[in-house]
Amino acid sequence: MLLTAHYLASRFPRGLHGVVFDCDGVLFDSRAANMRYYNLILEKLGLGPMTAAQEDYVHMHTVGESLVHIIPPAMHDRMGWARKQVDYLKEIVPSMEPEPGLLEFLALLRDNGVRMAVHTNRTNSMEYVLDVFDMSGFFHPVMTASKVVAKPHPEGVNKVLEAWECGRDEIAFVGDSLLDSQAAHSAEVPFWAFRNETLQAERHINDFWSLRAQFVQYFSLLASGCSRPALF
Repeated sequence: MLLTAHYLASRFPRGLHGVVFDCDGVLFDSRAANMRYYNLILEKLGLGPMTAAQEDYVHMHTVGESLVHIIPPAMHDRMGWARKQVDYLKEIVPSMEPEPGLLEFLALLRDNGVRMAVHTNRTNSMEYVLDVFDMSGFFHPVMTASKVVAKPHPEGVNKVLEAWECGRDEIAFVGDSLLDSQAAHSAEVPFWAFRNETLQAERHINDFWSLRAQFVQYFSLLASGCSRPALF
């Protein structure tokens, strides 16, 4: 079921305090960039490119988990060396692309007092990526796998709730993977699936432009004091 303005008004009777975003596959169309990164590492080790199943795995997991998964055990002692041969910031980050309509949606949330955070299984590149694309000012806090237990563990979401000092019924988590869904459900916060209809979610989102349009209507409803029940 798609997200609507009236769903927002009825689902969050005390107001929507904040939105937590996954990074890869939500904020950025970064799948191709990530595939290039891991395939370059494999190439440095004299290995062939990833299989389709391996591509799906690395899209969701931490870099450490991903390298262990795609590199044969006999070569694990060379993982650190191979990783250093790829300049992620220069060779990979420039090929990442923010999702269409994302910046406009983030600005709308900011201008209406809705907080934003990132919860990602990236480790040490998230802040740099946000800086490169001039997004750092939108997000606080930024939870990475180097700061909290990686998803699907709910620690990252719980840390966001602590930082914002708000209830679990006042935020939503936007993600595109099973790990995102599991983290949100474990933290007992509403989960919105981004462009992945196979996930169990309260609502599904196709793109940020249509999402922004619904939020414009939602903020208008709040301003007028009107709302109506939504079906769950």
